Amino acid sequence: MTDRQIKKLYDSWLSHSSDADLTLELRSIASDPAAISDRFYRDLEFGTGGLRGVIGAGTNRMNVYTVAKASQGYANYLLSKKKDGRISVAIAHDSRIKSDLFSRTAAEVFAANGIKVYVYPELMPTPSLSFAVRFLHCDGGVVVTASHNPAKYNGYKVYGADGCQITTEAAAAIQKAINALDIFEDVKTTDFDQALSEGKIEYISDEVITAYISAVSTQRFCRDEEIRKDVSITYTPLNGAGRKCVLRALKENDFDHVEVVPEQEEPDGNFPTCPYPNPEIREAMECGIACAKKNGSDLLLATDPDCDRVGIAVRDGEDYTLLSGNEVGLLLLDYICSRRIALGRMPEKPVMVKTIVTMDLAARIAAHYGVQVIDVLTGFKFIGEQIGLLEARGEEERYIFGFEESYGYLSGTFVRDKDGVNAALLICEMFAYYKTQGKSLLEVLDGLYRTYGYCLNTLHSFQFEGASGFEKMQGIMEEFRKNPPRAAAGRKVVSTEDYLTQEKHFADGRTEAIQGLPKSNVLKFWLEGGCSFVVRPSGTEPKLKIYLSVSSADREQAAELEKELTEEIAGKLQ
Repeated sequence: MTDRQIKKLYDSWLSHSSDADLTLELRSIASDPAAISDRFYRDLEFGTGGLRGVIGAGTNRMNVYTVAKASQGYANYLLSKKKDGRISVAIAHDSRIKSDLFSRTAAEVFAANGIKVYVYPELMPTPSLSFAVRFLHCDGGVVVTASHNPAKYNGYKVYGADGCQITTEAAAAIQKAINALDIFEDVKTTDFDQALSEGKIEYISDEVITAYISAVSTQRFCRDEEIRKDVSITYTPLNGAGRKCVLRALKENDFDHVEVVPEQEEPDGNFPTCPYPNPEIREAMECGIACAKKNGSDLLLATDPDCDRVGIAVRDGEDYTLLSGNEVGLLLLDYICSRRIALGRMPEKPVMVKTIVTMDLAARIAAHYGVQVIDVLTGFKFIGEQIGLLEARGEEERYIFGFEESYGYLSGTFVRDKDGVNAALLICEMFAYYKTQGKSLLEVLDGLYRTYGYCLNTLHSFQFEGASGFEKMQGIMEEFRKNPPRAAAGRKVVSTEDYLTQEKHFADGRTEAIQGLPKSNVLKFWLEGGCSFVVRPSGTEPKLKIYLSVSSADREQAAELEKELTEEIAGKLQ
């Protein structure tokens, strides 16, 4: 886009904006071409994750106009797919800045287009939206959230009638519908309160929330007499949307000794105690760890702001150790399999689903229990998609667990997204079960490593802000694709999987087709000795992500090799 075109867009927004915050921001950058360019050089890209971006003015920002335009595009898509009969959508939002406003904005657009809207009257976890779509038989849904991003971000996630995030094909069709719109002239809207009084918008009832908690409660794998539930647990919702549903699920399943971190209990989109509200990060967990020490808890449980991810820290002597998403996933997989067998609840031909960047050790545990493993692309929507495929074949009961390395877990089929409420209950039950036996989760994890071998998985993210950063990130991916490394950390690259071209290239010159997965800008390099690394741009953030999986004899050797690999790969990103 030329400077002239960018300036024209800026002037148009300045003349059309009726939002006081946006108008103030636009006026403040009037003499700053770089700031104007950053806000208008592109539209926020609508992908399978919907929209996500910094809150502010411009086409490259999250605001009432970009949300309204996306909603109009999604409305047009739904109307084109269903010519007859009533169309409905469900909407939820988290605690982020302007999430409630964006939720109302979306509802006003859908209602103006004759689409019935069901909206939660208060902030709710993302998985409760997936549940509501299915429970209320909606044609789609929206969650206003930016998950675990910093406070300056917000987002708009879109769901299909199956309760799963939209597919690549649907995202492309919705993007096409959005592109056809003028952001100010082509968007229909109505007044929220008027639409509410006319029945065009309806608040989602407590009946739906109760049904959701009841569904979560079916995912228990211990009889009451097998575990002590009077264990001390400290929980933090990280100022997000998880408190109500997580505490209710735990309370209704007799976990009565749960203390909430007071500084992080109330919803607050500024996240004052954790600038990066991600339970993967020690900094975000420090406040909770201090509270857990004070409470004498052996387990700290944390959900991210939209409560689809769960992180934990467990007592380790005088301190607490954070477990990775992979490690919690391995523990849950082994626990679910062993307990299903003990209870006679293991289905015939059981299935677990994981992403291609999730620890390969999961496959060894699954094989031990006779569980089929399905690998999918990064993103829990692809796990949800596999549940839908099983359901279509009448084999839904075969699914026992799905997880991804980024702290997402699901053991039931009542939602089609990662579920922090489901995972919170599972983790607390697992923790109590092993504690009743005199074991800590760290001891159980060490036992898994002794049985199946040690494996270290890590994620490294590299920031690429703005237009120049975006171009550089694309160039790096192209360089990896055109000139793939032949070795890394002294280990030969034995094969390369390119999920964009859907080809697997071997070092001896052979090529195989990759089947069953959609195209995606992802590269996976397999090294000698069972190690691998994956390179992919984030679909929601200006980041290039590197996933490393290192198998070795022990933790120390794996850490040394991981460090060497990280430094070598990072050198290629300069």
